[in-house]
Parts: sequence; C-alpha cells; structure tokens
Amino acid sequence: MAAAAPLSEAAAAANGAVTEAHDTEVRVLQSLRGKICEAKNLLPYPGPNKMRDCFCTINLDQEEVFRTQVVEKSLSPFYSEEFYFEIPRTFQYLSFYIYDKSVLQRDLRIGKVAIKKEALCTHTGKETWFSLQPVDSNSEVQGKVHLELKLNELITDNGSVCQQLVVHIKACHGLPLINGQSCDPYATVSLVGPSRNDQKKTKVKKKTSNPQFNEIFYFEVTRSSSYTKKSQFQVEEEDIEKLEIRVDLWNNGNLADNFLGEIKVPVKVLRNDSSHQAWYLLQPRDNGNKSSKTDDLGSLRLYICYTEDYVLPSEYYGPLRSLLLKSPDVQPISSSAAYILGEVCRDKYDAVLPLVRLLLHHNKFVPFATAVAELDLKDTQDANTIFRGNSLATRCLDEMMKIVGRHYLKVTLKPVLDEICESSKSCEIDPLKLKEGDNVESNKENLRYYVEKLFSMIIQSNMSCPTVMCDVFYSLRHMAAQRFPNDPHVQYSAVSSFVFLRFFAVAVVSPHTFHLRPHHPDAQTIRTLTLISKAIQTLGSWGSLSKSKSSFKETFMCEFFKMFQEERYIEAVKKFLEEISSTESKEPSGMSEPVHLKEGEMYKRAQGRNRIGKKNFKKRWFCLTSRELTYHKQPGSKDAIYTIPIRNILAVEKLEESSFNKKNMFQVIHMEKPHIEKPLYVQANNCVEASEWIEVLCRVSRCNQRRLSAYHPSAYLNGNWLCCKAASEHTAGCTPCTAGVPADIQIDIDEDRETERIYSLFTLCMPKLQKMEEACGSIAVYQGPRTEPDDYSYLTIEDSVTTFKTLQQIKVILEKLNEPHEKYRKKRSTNAKYGRKIQLLGKCPNQIRTWPTDSEETGITVFIGVFLFITYTICVHIVFNI
Repeated sequence: MAAAAPLSEAAAAANGAVTEAHDTEVRVLQSLRGKICEAKNLLPYPGPNKMRDCFCTINLDQEEVFRTQVVEKSLSPFYSEEFYFEIPRTFQYLSFYIYDKSVLQRDLRIGKVAIKKEALCTHTGKETWFSLQPVDSNSEVQGKVHLELKLNELITDNGSVCQQLVVHIKACHGLPLINGQSCDPYATVSLVGPSRNDQKKTKVKKKTSNPQFNEIFYFEVTRSSSYTKKSQFQVEEEDIEKLEIRVDLWNNGNLADNFLGEIKVPVKVLRNDSSHQAWYLLQPRDNGNKSSKTDDLGSLRLYICYTEDYVLPSEYYGPLRSLLLKSPDVQPISSSAAYILGEVCRDKYDAVLPLVRLLLHHNKFVPFATAVAELDLKDTQDANTIFRGNSLATRCLDEMMKIVGRHYLKVTLKPVLDEICESSKSCEIDPLKLKEGDNVESNKENLRYYVEKLFSMIIQSNMSCPTVMCDVFYSLRHMAAQRFPNDPHVQYSAVSSFVFLRFFAVAVVSPHTFHLRPHHPDAQTIRTLTLISKAIQTLGSWGSLSKSKSSFKETFMCEFFKMFQEERYIEAVKKFLEEISSTESKEPSGMSEPVHLKEGEMYKRAQGRNRIGKKNFKKRWFCLTSRELTYHKQPGSKDAIYTIPIRNILAVEKLEESSFNKKNMFQVIHMEKPHIEKPLYVQANNCVEASEWIEVLCRVSRCNQRRLSAYHPSAYLNGNWLCCKAASEHTAGCTPCTAGVPADIQIDIDEDRETERIYSLFTLCMPKLQKMEEACGSIAVYQGPRTEPDDYSYLTIEDSVTTFKTLQQIKVILEKLNEPHEKYRKKRSTNAKYGRKIQLLGKCPNQIRTWPTDSEETGITVFIGVFLFITYTICVHIVFNI
C-alpha cells in the first residue's frame, strides 16, 4: 500500500478540520441526483429457496443517506428509484450497497459499488452497469487523522548521538458509526522497519466520531557511524527508505475490536525539515479489496449526476444575472441569453433547471414562458400536436410545475394515492394479465372507483392551483386560440396537455418522484396506477372527450372508458380548465390551509423537567407546515405530543457532537413561555437529513421578529453550558447564529448558485457559442436564400444581428467571470503543499471553467486559421457596424 498523502490546509479546512479557512468568500456546494435502476444476477441464497428480498442503499463513505424499498423474491430486483440531495460534507467514496433483508438477523450485505469522489466525473450524466464488489470490513473506512512528526537529537549516556522520532497523534475526524452509534476509538502507533516493529497505543475515547487524542509517543532512531555535524537533524539515506510510521484506528468492542482504517507515513518526509504535520485520510488495509470472485456477485445499473459548484460572492454574478433577466423583453425571444442557453446545451434539462429557478425567483418566468411558447406555436401546423414535443418551452413549463406545484399535488392527490398504495385491491382489466381467480367485473369496478375519486379531487382543486401556473395557462389558452381560430377545442387542449398529460398523469404513475410516496410502489400497485393514469390523462384530454372514439389502443381500455364518455365529464373538464386558466383573483382559501413542508422520523431528547427521571432520546414522527412544527408517536397520528408554532422559533442551529456523543444533531430554540427560551434537541438519521431539516426550518422562520443573534452550540448539562461554562441556563448565547436562507417557503432558490450553474454551462458550451456566432456572421454576410442545408441549420436564428450582439455580451461577461474563478483556482493550487491533488475548477465535465484551445494544430494550420478568422471578423464588423 502506498504511503498516505497528507491533506493540504485548504483541503483539510474543506474537510472540516480545525484550521483557518482560506476561501471563506467562495462557497463549495455539492449535489447528487440520479436513479437506482435495477440489479441483475445477484448471488442466489444458499438453500432450497434461491430468491432474496433485496434493497439498495446510498452511502457517503459509511453513512447511509438513502434507501430503496425492498423487492421481494428476486435475484434481479427492479428498483427504478430516483434520488436528489445536497451533500453537506466532504466524502471519499460514494457507495451503493445491495442488502438481503432479514427478519430475525442483521441484514446481509451482498455486494457494493464504491466510486471515489474523484472518479464521479467519469460516470456523470450517463447510465452504467457496475459489477458488485465484495464487502470487506477491512475496506470499509472513512475519516482522517491529524498527525505531527518531529526529529530531535539526543546524546546518550555513553556520549553517542542518536535521533529521537516524536509522533504526536492529535485528533481524528469523521470516524464511522458502529451499529448506528458513535464508536469507542483508540489508535496504535508503530515505527516499522526491516528489523523492528515498535508499537504504542493511545487511550480509548468513549462514544465519539471525532476523538481528541493529543498523545505523544517517542521512538529512538539509531544513527549510523557516518554521523557528522553537517547532517544534524537529518536522517541518513539508508534509514529514510526503511522506516515508516503506521497509525491504525480501532473501535474498542466488547467481543472483538473493529478496524477503522490506517495510514502509513514514511520517515523520509523529515529529510529536509525537522518537523512535519498534516491531516491524512484513513485508508483500507492492503488486502482490503482483494477477492477472487467479484464477477459472481451480480451487477447494478445506476444513473449518476454529481455536481460541485464554486459559488462566488453575489456581486460577481450581477452582469450575467441582469442579462438573463432581460430575456423576456428581447425581440425576438430566440435572440435572448436565456433562449441561447437552451439552444447550445446538449441536455436541455441541465439548462432548464437553473434557468427556471432564477426566473421564478425574480418573477420573470411568466413572460419568458409566454414568449418561448409563442415561438413553439409558430412551428406547430396541426392543432392535435400542440405542445407535444420536448422543446425549451415544454421543458420549462414541466420544471416550473414541479417546483411550484408540489403542495398542489400533495393536497389534491396524496390522500387517494395513499389509499391506493396501502390497499390490495386488484384493478387489472386486461384479459391477458388476469390471475387465476380474478373477477374482471370486480376489478373494473375497483378501477372505476379510483378513477372517479381522483378525477373528482382534480376538478375541485382549482382554488389550490398556484398563481404562476394559472397565469401561464391563461397565456397558453389565448395564444392557442389565436393560432388556430377555427378550432374551438384547441384553447382547452393547450392547457390540458400540461396540467393533465404532464402534471397529474405523471404524478399518479410515479408518486415517489413527486414526494407523494416514500418509495417506488410494488409491481401490482404500479400496474393499478398506470391504468388510472391512462384514464385520467384521457379524461383530461378535451379532444378525446369531445370525439365519439377514444384514443386508447387497447380494446379493454376502450370498453372501460365508454362509461366516462358522458356530457357531465366533458363539462366538468371544460369548467376546470377555464378556472385554472383565468387571471381573476382567487379567494385566499388556498393560503388559509397550512403548506406541508417536510415530515420524517427522527429522535428527540425528552422535554421533561424532572431532575430524577432520565432524559433519554425517543423516536418520533416530525411534521413541519408553514404554521407549526409538531412531533407524534407514529406516522399518521393526528394528536401531536408537542407543538411549536413557527412564529415562536428563535433559531435553528447544529448541536456539537460532544453534547450527547451523537452525530447529526441540531436544536430548535423556541419561545416556550413569554421571555423563556427552550431548546428542542433532535437527532436526524444522517447528515443529508439533518441539513435538509435545518435549512427548511431556517427558511420558514427567517422572518420571525424575535430571532436570536447568538446561541449556545453545546447543551446545558450538569449545571452549566458545555460550550462557555456559564452556570445560568438563561445566559445569552456565546456564538453568533449562522446566516439565514431565503425566506420564500414555497420556492427555495439560491440565485447565486443558479447563476453559477448557468455560467458553468455557458463555459462548457463555448464551442457551440462560437459556432452560433459564426452562423450569425454567415447569415448576415450572405443574405440570399439558403439553397442547401448548412452545418448550423439546427440553430434557431431569427434575427442574426440581435443574436450576434447577445452572443458578444455573453462572451464579455464570461471572460470577466473567468478571472475570479481562475484566481480562486490558483489560490487553491498554491495551498496544495504535499502533493495532494485538490479537485480544481475544470476537472469534471460539470465543473469546467477553461476556454477551448487549438494547441495541437500545426503551424501552417494555425496560420491559415488566423488569416481566415481575421478576414471573417472584418466582414462581420462591417455588416454589424461594430
């Protein structure tokens, strides 16, 4: 095993080490989205029944942050579960574990896929089959060690000179949980050479993942007879290559100690200096990943998209943000910066997500969506295909509905979807798929009952429809009527193609994607939801209802749908579509109902004041709305054990692990009685969950007038605050509260981060921007009709002059933004002291900040290229008069 490379100061600070941060003005934000698709050819169960009940987890190092449902009795389980979360801390490995569920014993880990953080960029944005690797306890490591080495000169009793190696093991950080609890770590420190293995041991630290050892060990290093004064405080060359310090971390177990990781540091690091200290990442043992039968474990299909954004202070993004927000006013819209972004990005989803969020944040989405939808309508020749493609307009509207319509879906669909998913009623009406003993008439009645119930909930939900959606639907409806004045149905199908086809029907068939259910449903429920979704989609289609023949291809669905082809259904859909596409002011009933924000199971510390009773931690179901935070004994319970009105929340902050020797803790400081503050201590299940709860609680309470400016980062125990040692429980906080987050509880948007993502995308697509610029020049220089298709015909350029000017503005802004990014990159590069490669800007596809070059061209080609470019530029400048 190679010797461990130390973390630089910057990397150590980013990893949470106790060092001074050098780049506090730059925020490094990580996110992960993707899909756990399926596994295949898993190792059979050793017994007569070969099948397994399997689930899959996502782990940041050894911390589980996501878990799929259990797929029963299968060696090729199909999961199809999407995930998205912000990563609140650094990590070495992103791992996916396949487990075999056990009722009586601990779940068995069948295999894993472990991807180094540095290798994530090679898998980003694509679906890949990964071979499962064996799970070996010697390879399951995480965390880091702070080590200091010194070399002192000693004169022995007999007058000879020797060297003394001083090893100071200061601390560890981020050790894994053992069986869900903080470990009891200790370290062994060894000086290893060809003929020696001197070992020493630290004390055991109880219940902590961040032990502070602060222990010093001394090892004598023998000097050779060639020692001279010149080589004072230096180790001879022959010793340098032979000696190394090895530090092994262990958990002190009841029956056996668990290996937590190791580092190896050669003594030669002191060759040119008598002192050396650094943070080292723990590594697996040499034989940690060796196995002879890795192919027999099966494989896992994953889609992964990892992004790491380096967000500068807000003032840097002003020009780019301003240019993007002017897009709705640019004529034609295809010449705007926002539209150009959608044109040049290979995957429109990458462009749409930050763009829509930024436009929503500044109330610019409706005019932009109206303008791009109008451009779509110009190219639509058949009213029956209106808004059916995947254009920039339809994708923007899809993303907008997901963002602003989450609560709308929850109050409209969730009660019925919960009933469907928790019921075992069969709704199969396909004669070819009926099971033995199924009654098709009974199934048809079940299906009709669910369709009727969902349809009724939808058509009565107009008052809950978000205003932004209503405003966009109003524009779509009137533009469609103007585009096809002879078609009386098109104004309704323009709206239904979004609200039914792309919103309600999609949410019904995949409720877990819209956070309406915790997991992907089982196979029978998926089939039921698919049939319901088809019926709802067709019910909402004005064209299908108004025709005598339905649009179903399956005969059994045609027969089933005949019972809905009545005038009352047609009128109900028409009335609903008119109501949600009206600009008339709505009653405030939509806001009188509290907005459901988040819920989940966590642990809370007992709130009792009884000094005799033990204040232990209990599992509770937490629920947060726009009005209150409550917790209950179990999910679905209407009677809350404890309620905190949102207006009473004074601060939401992390709690130091040392308070209760528990990780992922935070505190909700609230006003219990007038002028009496009380903290509620809560432990989340993982770092992602803790970060999400802190963020949403801060967001919903940020506008409270009595928010605290300071808090206690540790708990009040045994008569004093652990942080500042103050004796009074009512002593004012000793640490400033962290900065808040945007106060909009409906749409959580970090506009600087969204603008940074857009900057990154523009930079990635610089070759296409240049291609588009060349196309504008060619169109302007040669103004005649296009007789043959050219290599830029796929680009939408309506006005070459306006488009060219916008492209010039984009390039100037990108060049200016590139300067602080390059300065930050150099600063991080300078801080890489001992050869540890820090992940710099421009390393991964999602982080590239470099400009394209043609350094590999020959001298002759470069000369010709420069000549042609100068000639072309002169022509363009003459045409555009710039």
